[in-house]
Amino acid sequence: MLYDLSLHMGYSYDWPASGARHIMRLLPLSLPDRQRLIAGSIKVSPTPDEQSSFTDFFEHPATSFMVRAPHEKLDIRMHARVQVESHSITADFSPVLADLPEEISGVWSLKPGSPHHFLGNSPRLIETPVISDYARGVVQPRLTVLEIATALCAAIHKDFTYDAEATNVDTTPIEAFRLKRGVCQDFSHVMILALRSLGIPAGYVSGFLRTIPPPGKERLEGADAMHAWVRVWCGETTGWVELDPTNNIPAGTDHIVVGYGRDYSDVAPVIGVLKSYGGQRAVQAVDVIPVK
Repeated sequence: MLYDLSLHMGYSYDWPASGARHIMRLLPLSLPDRQRLIAGSIKVSPTPDEQSSFTDFFEHPATSFMVRAPHEKLDIRMHARVQVESHSITADFSPVLADLPEEISGVWSLKPGSPHHFLGNSPRLIETPVISDYARGVVQPRLTVLEIATALCAAIHKDFTYDAEATNVDTTPIEAFRLKRGVCQDFSHVMILALRSLGIPAGYVSGFLRTIPPPGKERLEGADAMHAWVRVWCGETTGWVELDPTNNIPAGTDHIVVGYGRDYSDVAPVIGVLKSYGGQRAVQAVDVIPVK
């Protein structure tokens, strides 16, 4: 599939902000046999006084910028064209859970995609006994790693209710787990913790999801979304597999990858600091348009 992407993120402040320094991770990745970024651009208003690009540890292209002067609004607009290839799971060659530690120990690499980075605690994900108990309740004897991951994906989809008002970007996994409500970030964090508690390497995927309107309804401009899902290391032969617990599906051609990390903190679309006081409001609109 060939897509044209557009993203608008807007921030307005009760009192003019100054000395604003931010890092953006918004452009889709180019991934062998998965997707290719054909062209992309990011525009910031007001025009930054400083701007530079770099690649972080997890190989995300990132942009750092600073706006020194007082400003009441900050607008970020991203446009990109990306080609996404089909990558469906054709067969399960993953080991049973008891054999996974031996396969992990056989990986000597510490490159960004090494499973060793995705086993323990990470900035937003700390071992949580109640989620560990939940994971053990899903596991059945002699299931393969992929079967366990698929079962957890289905269980979270079944047991949790999507509710954009129930949580926010700073909600912890234990809070979302107790509520059994939340959004894609919450579902992904809970699933990652559940998998890690079983000794299965798991990480966070940030990206875009094309949404399809109900039959008979027109597509609304800006109605697509930034999205999050989970990647699971299923042994040396199968490697990384991506599953979407919000929708209980494997990631497919409607999923466009922006970044891979241990949790949201590694792939936040925009992070930063500024000088101001009072409140702020944020708006976001995303369009993922198939190119015919």
